[in-house]
Amino acid sequence: MEKIKLYDENDKEVEFFVDAKFSVEDIDYVALYTDEENPEVYILKIIEDENGDELLAGIDDDELEVASKAYEELLDELDGE
Repeated sequence: MEKIKLYDENDKEVEFFVDAKFSVEDIDYVALYTDEENPEVYILKIIEDENGDELLAGIDDDELEVASKAYEELLDELDGE
């Protein structure tokens, strides 16, 4: 399982597990969680900076609703395999 480190609003380092990367209407997202025992999933948008490096950005509630639905559908597909 891929891991990444991000910093919270207090500049504290937090390690996340990458659960899935997926796209909705040509917008890329990543689903992350911190605790394998009791996972709370965070969905962030993947954007590129002017150098082409990937960055993660927060999304508003409407976009989160669309991305969450796509993530749930992806999980359902994977469970069906």
